[in-house]
Amino acid sequence: MAPHNTRTHITTHILWIFSSLLFLSTSLPTEPSPSAPVDPTTACHVTPDPTFCRSILPPGGSHSLYSYGRFSLAESLSSAYRILTFIDRYLSDNTASQLSPTAIGALRDCRLLSALNVNFLTSTISALNNSTDALVDTTTETVQTLLSALLTNHQTCCDGLQAAAPSWSAQTGIAAPMFNSSRLYSVSLALFTKAWNPECRGGRYRGGFTPPRVRNPPPGRRHGRTLLFHELKRRLGRRLLQAGESTGVVLIADMVTVSQDGSENYATIGAAVAAAPTNLDGSTGYYLIYVVAGVYQEYVSIPSNKRYLMMVGDGINQTVITGNRSVGDRWTTFSSATFAVLGRGFVGVGMTIRNTAGATKGQAAALRNGADLSTFYSCSIEGYQDTLYVHSMRQFFRECDVYGTIDFIFGNAAVVFQNCNIYARLPLWGQGNTITAQARSDPNQNTGTSMQGCRFVAAPELAAAQGLVRTFLGRPWQAYSRTVIMQSFMDKLIDPRGWTPWSGNFGLSTLYYAEYKNNGPGSGTSGRVTWPGYHDIISSGDASNFTASSFILGDNWLPQTGVAYSSGLL
Repeated sequence: MAPHNTRTHITTHILWIFSSLLFLSTSLPTEPSPSAPVDPTTACHVTPDPTFCRSILPPGGSHSLYSYGRFSLAESLSSAYRILTFIDRYLSDNTASQLSPTAIGALRDCRLLSALNVNFLTSTISALNNSTDALVDTTTETVQTLLSALLTNHQTCCDGLQAAAPSWSAQTGIAAPMFNSSRLYSVSLALFTKAWNPECRGGRYRGGFTPPRVRNPPPGRRHGRTLLFHELKRRLGRRLLQAGESTGVVLIADMVTVSQDGSENYATIGAAVAAAPTNLDGSTGYYLIYVVAGVYQEYVSIPSNKRYLMMVGDGINQTVITGNRSVGDRWTTFSSATFAVLGRGFVGVGMTIRNTAGATKGQAAALRNGADLSTFYSCSIEGYQDTLYVHSMRQFFRECDVYGTIDFIFGNAAVVFQNCNIYARLPLWGQGNTITAQARSDPNQNTGTSMQGCRFVAAPELAAAQGLVRTFLGRPWQAYSRTVIMQSFMDKLIDPRGWTPWSGNFGLSTLYYAEYKNNGPGSGTSGRVTWPGYHDIISSGDASNFTASSFILGDNWLPQTGVAYSSGLL
């Protein structure tokens, strides 16, 4: 199937992938102990680009992988600052006005992503400098998540600039520094991964949704907050509160209400988010924003400093957040989202998030999520092409509905979907559907898409087309694309081949696609693709690596959300 998506790969990135594949095809010496002194050549053998690695490590002498890792991270931080400074300078330059609105939008995306990268690297270096070489598993996993997102942010910036302003990239000379930064970030991730290798974790089942409870309201506010909470309980209903008695409570530090009629604290969601406290650490509970039923025509952004927010609506099709930005109307894919999240620990419950641009406008995201340890429960995410942008970091979706056509669950997060309904819609004439487009671009990224206990079915308008549209489980947006679908129901809409290429043979030997104990008329694997990276039969042990407890360390953070989850295999 010919690609329908207009996202493109920059030539330099393809060349880098080629060199990585060439490196991986050769035999390597035994990897050194992370604490043993080794020369730079030996240290660089653990990276995808040994030649570039040797060019940035200090020549001569011997150091441990720990030391080389810290050195490369310091170099990466300097590079991230240079990129951010360049973008800032150009956005403030009068010549920026000569660019198209889409190009300006791509630069602004890069500005946001580059600032995040500076923060990610600063946090990583601080974590390593304030500890011994041996890190606890959770810290190791967090740092690897940050460094994986570092590469993803940078790739998003590169792709956006290449699509929107290719001539500008060439004229300003930004292409070469961007390419070198990409290689540097990859080296840093590889050295970190080899030196601080995380161990495997097991898991167990947890279930139910725990009702929020106000914890120790300040004097003088207890009565009003208690009344608000009882109203919240009444509106949420028993379906969401069924496990509160057995699993404890969700701690709520404070709570506000949004209602369009002006009768509550705020009339818009954006105003409530803007007034929320910054940099909460979650220890005293969530800041809860309750959104009364209504159709909210606004673009909601949860910035990175708005942490541990919980947003609860009155239910799917009751609390509706809607917008219509699209690439067809000169927005970037990244900035087209109706609802965008960056703040760590976000929880969204009982909402519909829509992009109504339609199938004719191309990429148009409803939800873009780049928030670490974020959760969506009982939400509906609706669009056509590129509906749900699971951009980066660790994410969890439970009992959600996702509607779309082309690549409608895409991105490079480490994300687990459980008990979700995946609805393929009717695309434009001549197009087919691809459900996932996972974007893992580096073999050391801890990212991928895992779908467990889900239902893959046709939306009513597609069902009425009577099999005239081919629907595939996914295709590789980047070379190391990783998607696992297990213990799920696949209706007859799924094409017997299951998966489709992005372009030619790109990524077919380096991707990891797997299916495990699925059922339904579309789940048979006898007619599936025969790519080197596709696995039609995997063991329960391999499948367990993609469960909530193992893949996103869910046992460490999902219980505090109150959202139901299965820790291991069903």
